[in-house]
Amino acid sequence: MSDRYASRVCILYDSAQAAFEESLNFDLLGADQGRWIEQTRGYCDRLSTFTAQNQFPRILLCQTEPIEFLAGFMAACIAECPVFLGNPSWSIQEWQRVLDLVQPYQVWGAVPIPTPPNLSTSDAQEKGWIMIPTGGSSGQIKFAIHTWKTLTASVQGFQDFYEVASVNSCCVLPLYHVSGLMQFLRSLLTHGRLHIIPFANLISGVSSNSEQATFLSESSSSETPHSYFLSLVPTQLQRLLQQPHRIPWLQQFQTILLGGAPSWPTLLAQAQQQQLNLAPTYGMTETASQVVTLKPQDFLQGRLHAGCVLPHAQVEILDSIGKPLTAHHIGSIMVKASSMYQGYYPNHIVQPMLHTDDLGYFDEQNHLHISGRSSRKIISGGENIFPEEVETALYSTGLIKDVYVIGLPDAQWGEAVTALYTPQHLGVTAQQLKDALDIPLSHYKHPKRWLMVSEIPRNAQGKIDQMHLRQLLSAVPP
Repeated sequence: MSDRYASRVCILYDSAQAAFEESLNFDLLGADQGRWIEQTRGYCDRLSTFTAQNQFPRILLCQTEPIEFLAGFMAACIAECPVFLGNPSWSIQEWQRVLDLVQPYQVWGAVPIPTPPNLSTSDAQEKGWIMIPTGGSSGQIKFAIHTWKTLTASVQGFQDFYEVASVNSCCVLPLYHVSGLMQFLRSLLTHGRLHIIPFANLISGVSSNSEQATFLSESSSSETPHSYFLSLVPTQLQRLLQQPHRIPWLQQFQTILLGGAPSWPTLLAQAQQQQLNLAPTYGMTETASQVVTLKPQDFLQGRLHAGCVLPHAQVEILDSIGKPLTAHHIGSIMVKASSMYQGYYPNHIVQPMLHTDDLGYFDEQNHLHISGRSSRKIISGGENIFPEEVETALYSTGLIKDVYVIGLPDAQWGEAVTALYTPQHLGVTAQQLKDALDIPLSHYKHPKRWLMVSEIPRNAQGKIDQMHLRQLLSAVPP
């Protein structure tokens, strides 16, 4: 990247106002570009009275329409008002907890319960905060505090890693989620193009407009995906691969970023077989999306690890007493990045390093491998068992569509390995699965309890919905 280009990008990244002033060079495809600019200015006008008095009202943004959402988001960032991104799928109880926590001065969008009036603006320290929701699948919603600086640092790291001047994105993920939001920012800040396509449209093939129809087609026009980055979660990739007519479309993409939840080996093997330019990623809301990525050329050569650390981040593997580990030794994954969050709202804490719940190791080429999560570890009969290994073995049988393994309290074993699974067809029995595990898995790691379900409860990012999971587990006999 030339010094001249880098200088221009740094200016653009400096503030949301600078980015918006350059937005005429940003192509928001499949939408009315002029309406986005007009709506953003309209939201800015609504905040001008406050900003003129150096006040920063707390905003809860829960617009479901993409143009309205992005306009509200940009206006809040330009005015440096603290903005909370809302998930329209939250339950009534979750919305109530959010309102109690946030106490917004203004609500942009529809909230399904009455919003109590709040006549006070935010504390001065909240100026410029961008609150991105996380943890909703557990029923304990938290907001990771980010700023324009942390989010744009993630964009810069992505741009440097892929060595591209402009980032063109196809967004099928929710904009309130960090993965969807970062696609917008990458395209905006690098003068790229952004296609927003509801995932339901992608599955059904129904297009909202002619531009979207052209993009979803398999023609060789300039609006096809050849120069685009597509971001998916594993369950979305699985659904698309189950539609043969979508595979040629997927094969056109420059890069398909895959993250949000752990992938399973059979899914990755199918993507390799179809020669998809897949880039498995490792990151989280707290790091403003990915900090480790496997480049497509490495994936297509048969590698399945998480990949290389991006330029804006540092990753270390530590043992139980905080000592760095050498290659091939599994330990806790620690992340340091210029894109790091600044605590969970309202507790503003700038942390030098994030102690994740993930376990992994580096190989000799300094590629990161993810082994599992510390909190998911099962101790059964004194043996340490990682559910991810059991899930991988079950997927390898070819008898299941989806599975989730967990440890449940057991008087004899301490914890009993329990498998919730969705079979490929109703003829698959638990005994068949047990027999199929004899070769790939040590006997003590075999599930002792089985529960067949029609569907594993997952949220939009493919992560387990813990609230619904608990309801299912109540049906498992002791």
